[in-house]
Amino acid sequence: MVFPGTWSDRDCAHAVLDVLKEPVRYIDHREQNVDGLELVILPGGFSYGDYLRCGAIARFAPVMEAVADFANRGGLVLGICNGFQILQEARLLPGALLRNASCEFRCEWVHLRVEQSNSAFTLDCRPGQVLQIPISHGEGNFFADPKTLDTLERNGQVVFRYCAPDGRVTADSNPNGSLRNIAGISNARGNVVGMMPHPERACEALLGGDDGLLVFRSAIHALARVAV
Repeated sequence: MVFPGTWSDRDCAHAVLDVLKEPVRYIDHREQNVDGLELVILPGGFSYGDYLRCGAIARFAPVMEAVADFANRGGLVLGICNGFQILQEARLLPGALLRNASCEFRCEWVHLRVEQSNSAFTLDCRPGQVLQIPISHGEGNFFADPKTLDTLERNGQVVFRYCAPDGRVTADSNPNGSLRNIAGISNARGNVVGMMPHPERACEALLGGDDGLLVFRSAIHALARVAV
């Protein structure tokens, strides 16, 4: 997806097309359908300048009605950083992403613990596996009310948590103040995932690591299962 202010679309396309050799098509925010697609990625950036709230205007883009319908029919949707914020504004995922507790923009490598392998984007991961993937955000502080948090935990919808290199979930490993160190969640069905870290920036060893490939490869394998 490409909204005014999106900047990670080409990074995502590079990961999927150049690294994984899968076809890619850019979808403009003014389009009104996503026909023929198997996976929709909402990349990072500052859609519509992040006016009002991050993702608040993008939620009303013409294409988002088609994305919601696609997701509700079981289509795979991945929201990365600003894309995660858009999915929350569109009510495709619960909670909100607030300003970082430090009130600072954080751009650094972090460790993520995979909490479950039931989502379409963690199929190739094992629970407890630690990934190293960078973040780049000023408003990545995950928040939800206690009831919603408990529901996410109970239903296995917490996909990633910020953690120490050894997998321990600690306050020091939390870069933005997210409740329960949550870095990524899914919908109940597992076909829609939002995450603040940028897997597309961790798809080649030359760039510092390739753990992000697990996210994209999981989706490819999930689609292959459906095709069979």
